[in-house]
Amino acid sequence: MNLVKNQSLRLPFLITCLSGFLAVAIGAFGAHGLKETIGERLPVFDTGSKYHFYHTIVCLVVLVSLAVQEGKPDRKILFSVWFFIIGILLFSFSLYTLAITGQRILGAITPLGGVCFLIGWILLGIGLYQSFLVPKKN
Repeated sequence: MNLVKNQSLRLPFLITCLSGFLAVAIGAFGAHGLKETIGERLPVFDTGSKYHFYHTIVCLVVLVSLAVQEGKPDRKILFSVWFFIIGILLFSFSLYTLAITGQRILGAITPLGGVCFLIGWILLGIGLYQSFLVPKKN
């Protein structure tokens, strides 16, 4: 059975699975390989790791929900996934890099990722509200 019939879901599914793999690998690297190396910057790394995990799980749940429903996926809901993915790249990966290298200039990128997360949540909320809570007109 092919759950991902809609072509627009295939790439986000692939990226989300890769993101899950990376979240586990990077989290393990931080927990076991960086403890002694980065010292006081470990909480920065952990923050990136937590947000990486949280938003990867949200992406997976949203994508599975879109894949099993009939018809085209709601664009706002699908765009929310893309904003979460961009947020992971900008927020989490800038924090990983900042923690490992100590280069504070990368901290300027982190808020852009946070804004992407916020936009993703707003789009998801609006999309869910319009798709499931507002009565459809026939």
